[in-house]
Amino acid sequence: MKKLALNLIIFLGAVSFTQAQNPIVPAGMYIADPEAHTWQDGKIYLYGSRDESDEYWCSYKHHVLFSDDLKTWSIAENAFASKGENDQVDYHDKLLFAPDCAYKNGTYYLYYCSPGKTLTEGVATSKSPLGPFTAGKQIKGPNQIDPAVLVDEDGQGYYFWGQGKPKVARLKANMCEIDSSTITLPLDEAGNKAFHEGSSIRKIGAWYYFVFADDSRENRPTCLGYAMSKSPMGPFEYKGVIIDNMGCDPSVWNNHGSIELFNDKCYVFYHRSTHNSQKFRKACIEPITINADGTISEVEMTTQGALQALPAGNLMQAERACLLSGKIFIDESESNDIPNEELTHIADGDFAAYKYLTFDKQLKNFRIKTNISDEALVELRLDQADGEMIGSCKISKSISNTAFQLSNCEITSTKGKHALYLVFKGENTVFNVDWFQFY
Repeated sequence: MKKLALNLIIFLGAVSFTQAQNPIVPAGMYIADPEAHTWQDGKIYLYGSRDESDEYWCSYKHHVLFSDDLKTWSIAENAFASKGENDQVDYHDKLLFAPDCAYKNGTYYLYYCSPGKTLTEGVATSKSPLGPFTAGKQIKGPNQIDPAVLVDEDGQGYYFWGQGKPKVARLKANMCEIDSSTITLPLDEAGNKAFHEGSSIRKIGAWYYFVFADDSRENRPTCLGYAMSKSPMGPFEYKGVIIDNMGCDPSVWNNHGSIELFNDKCYVFYHRSTHNSQKFRKACIEPITINADGTISEVEMTTQGALQALPAGNLMQAERACLLSGKIFIDESESNDIPNEELTHIADGDFAAYKYLTFDKQLKNFRIKTNISDEALVELRLDQADGEMIGSCKISKSISNTAFQLSNCEITSTKGKHALYLVFKGENTVFNVDWFQFY
């Protein structure tokens, strides 16, 4: 009973897979800093950086994710690169950090950035939203990171970037140069205090929304904050937080993402860290509500993502947890040479939460696939870590440190929509969990 509903179908240079829950990328793939855009064909496209190592941020290539229903996603691999195969940056071999993409007059513009104090930002073009994006060239003037671009209804382009304090300038008609005479600081005082990096810009209705990595909580930029204006050049008034990814991993450091309309509904795209690392980040999605006054209500991280609550009888991959507490984290392993992820380094008192599941009275039992160093218990609790306990599953010691086993227990039948908390109990015991299921 394994893991990914991963329909690996190669077509037109893309890999198609079913990933209808958070995270929206498959095991072994790490796409961060997601900028989502709904283009003229009605599909949604996600441009982001690609993590591949704990030794450095991101990588030398960009993939593009796309979907027509937020359920089945496809990946166009190596749509742009600064080194190696499909290298389209002839003036440096630097890593590629967070990108953005814009469309104007039949051309897609991929705005990319790299570390350092020179040659940091550039643009490449394609006639397809999937690339390949070619002929990368430097954008002179900006020398920081995280470009974000808006093409307004009148065709005028605006370019945002920056760390510490954001900047905005008008783009020239060629979309490849900024008008340096228009550079300004777009945020109000409260916004500047919260801003870390990770600019993203959208217009929805009458409002312009400036979204960014926000470090107003926990002394680290785990939030996506936002500000609003009636002008693309600002001033933007800081309004608060859309989502906070604190609790996705013990070592989580940052967040970066965007908001986007798709089929008349609005969503926030963000990332979560894994591997007990600041890196190995995975793109996620949550629906959001834009209120009558234009403000956005803060949302929580969930397992269900863009879907309704998930049937509790479905097999749940353990790494779908949306909230972790303790030493527990998500790590990568292999199962029959297939990339796999699991919960690992679980200690006594740790928990993992899954939001949300729908239960029915016919579900009477629970099973879980684990590897464990000694006997332990898994408590099944509803809605919070000390909530109603509907079952307690005794786990026997595994025969080896690589062997997984199935354990079963009866549950108190329940009904309706609930968050599920797996609470782990076992002194001097280390757990790994692959998947679980109610039946």
